[in-house]
Amino acid sequence: MQSVVSEKWAGLSVRWLGADSRPAWRVETLLLALSAYFVLVCNGPFWRAALSAQSSVLFALAVALALIAVHFVAFGLVCNRWTAKPVLAGLVLASSAASYFMQRYQVYFDTSMMRNVLRTDWHEARDLITPGLFLHVLVYSALPLLLLWRVQLRRIALPRAVMIRMGYLLLALVVGVSGTLLVYKEFSALMRNQKSLRHLITPGNLVVASIKVLAKSGSSRGPRLPVGQDARLGPSWQQGRKPLLLVLVVGETVRAANWGLNGYGRQTTPELAARQVINFPDVTSCGTNTEVSVPCLFSPWGRHQYDDDRIRGSESLLHVLKRAGLSVLWRDNQSGCKGVCSDLPLEQFGPATADPLCSPEGCLDEILLHRLDAKLRETPGSLVLVLHQMGNHGPAYFKRYPLAQRAFAPTCDTAELGACSQAQIVNSYDNAIRYTDHFLARTVDMLQQQTSHDAAMIYISDHGESLGEGGVFLHGLPRAIAPEVQTHVPMVMWMTPGFAQPLGLRTDCLRQRASQPASHDNVFHTVLGLLDVRTSVYQPDYDLSAGCRN
Repeated sequence: MQSVVSEKWAGLSVRWLGADSRPAWRVETLLLALSAYFVLVCNGPFWRAALSAQSSVLFALAVALALIAVHFVAFGLVCNRWTAKPVLAGLVLASSAASYFMQRYQVYFDTSMMRNVLRTDWHEARDLITPGLFLHVLVYSALPLLLLWRVQLRRIALPRAVMIRMGYLLLALVVGVSGTLLVYKEFSALMRNQKSLRHLITPGNLVVASIKVLAKSGSSRGPRLPVGQDARLGPSWQQGRKPLLLVLVVGETVRAANWGLNGYGRQTTPELAARQVINFPDVTSCGTNTEVSVPCLFSPWGRHQYDDDRIRGSESLLHVLKRAGLSVLWRDNQSGCKGVCSDLPLEQFGPATADPLCSPEGCLDEILLHRLDAKLRETPGSLVLVLHQMGNHGPAYFKRYPLAQRAFAPTCDTAELGACSQAQIVNSYDNAIRYTDHFLARTVDMLQQQTSHDAAMIYISDHGESLGEGGVFLHGLPRAIAPEVQTHVPMVMWMTPGFAQPLGLRTDCLRQRASQPASHDNVFHTVLGLLDVRTSVYQPDYDLSAGCRN
């Protein structure tokens, strides 16, 4: 008969059933052990940031106790003998993966980033699933998962279990409050001055952000609120003009700092430079990721009146144009229109597309021009065509361009950016910009050659990118702390004389206006102005062309 050895640790009973048997713990013991694991192991970026501001031992111990207590209370409210193991195992895996991205790419898991995670496209996300990620998750999660598998949870009568749980939760609250009070002045100043630090506390950041995203997703279902119900075509349409074709290209992850037309040290836009497009060198984005920027870009409120719920719950610029009598079409080579084209025509390209430009890795952006002439013939009247690029989507920049655009070498030919030098990363990134330049030049040439429509093109990137500056990679940092390279984006315009003439639009004047600051906020109202669509939501102060039209 096996001997039974009982131990007491921190008041929590641990019973070991002999050397060859699985240990029997109370649920509270397991919750405390995992709370300590999360706080001490999975929060490296938080501790580095916090201790760089307050490096005293007392501060570190007090904050650690407070965070362990907070996690223990949170787990104690939802975990019992049946749910504790699956819930904690899921959080261990999620926290291990999150800590990899926070350490490797300086990611902050706020609501915006979690929305990206929950709504990402598999074909994009798989570039982030690397051997380095698997190794990191294995190292960080193996021991706690083994513990969860080995430990048996003791059965306790329900009334006694409730009393024990309430006692431990009360004790944890006392410990947490005491720890906070010990360093309240320093801790409150830190969280007040660096509010984004709360997005580094794992797994609390993952849980809170997920709840917020799912709650908003549930509340936003249903019909969108109408925008521009009074939209109509203006007087210029009464002059017997040709149908109009406006191509609005939404770029991906291109930053203004590496845009050749902006004076970058190497020429990444040679083909656009030869076509005399109108370049806007000082443009800021609404957000630092696609999930924020694209809905904002097509909204009348933009960043200056930003309201995430209102933007996502309302119609977009495309609905206003449709209501005015124009045909609209969204062509996508990425992860969808983020609700912007809800209930409107959408064409999606991807790995399943039967075309030489496509492969199991995805499609090159020139697929967006596939059968464009036929599409014009099939669409009577004027058309607003949105082309949503794959662009410079990272970290696999080397997949975003064909071999013909490999102008800068050596390149980083892996998604493991840590395996490459910064020079290699920048070379791959710049090659991808050259391909965007080629794609936009081809678009201009096609518009110039067709004779059935007066045409124009507007290109603007959704956000920028960090390429290792200050140890930061990719994008998606909270906008308040995001570096300029993530919010400073390129923008160009091009139009035929027939497009500009009925509006009395002076392109020389527009070139002068282009030298002044602009932002995503201008796009909604500029498109309405260029298409002479009259509506009460139009704000001329945000129309880049307003001062250049007679």
